[in-house]
Amino acid sequence: MAWTILLVAGLFEVGWAIGLKYTDGFTRLMPSAFTLASMGISVGLLALAMRELPVGTAYAVWTGVGAIGTACLGVYLFGEPATAARLVSIALIFAGIIGLKLFS
Repeated sequence: MAWTILLVAGLFEVGWAIGLKYTDGFTRLMPSAFTLASMGISVGLLALAMRELPVGTAYAVWTGVGAIGTACLGVYLFGEPATAARLVSIALIFAGIIGLKLFS
């Protein structure tokens, strides 16, 4: 169950990272509220997952899920470049997450 909670926490991290782009420096109310709520939920779920998972593993997976999701949505939503080097780097982060899952 801790791994599922951690994955959801990572998805909320993606939500707040992308949400920051829409807040316009926290000057827009609804995007700011969404972003702050996502931050709280993400960190709260991370804390729950850390009850069962080692801190290093949990934090690395949480940030990895956030990094992968944010990078992919950056390409999709904002037209950021999807170069081969960038895609390989995202794949390496994914491989690291899988490795942590298998060996933790």
